[in-house]
Amino acid sequence: MTTPPEIKFLVQGSAPEPYTIRFVRRSERNLSAYCNCPAGDKGQICKHRTRILNGLTTDIVSDNTDQVVTVVDWVKGSDVEAAQGDVEIAKRKLEEAQKELKAKKKAFVKRMLD
Repeated sequence: MTTPPEIKFLVQGSAPEPYTIRFVRRSERNLSAYCNCPAGDKGQICKHRTRILNGLTTDIVSDNTDQVVTVVDWVKGSDVEAAQGDVEIAKRKLEEAQKELKAKKKAFVKRMLD
């Protein structure tokens, strides 16, 4: 059995020691991403993985920033790309709902002060 391709990065976060981020391409459709930051350890979205998935090299302290391009290529057509798209859609819906709520609250206050 062959070992799936893996790329690791060291990223400077808020802790003194850099966090380790690992991307493992299990197949063309399946990509796993791990980070040992507090959010990553809790199974939550972390900015370290997200930045790299979006092609950013911000805070990478390892000498392999050129491999970010490879990770971005792995994302294309993967389950991670689909899930990332779902998150962006949900964010837009949330922003729209927050704007609507703000307008409704403003109208509510206006009615109380008529």
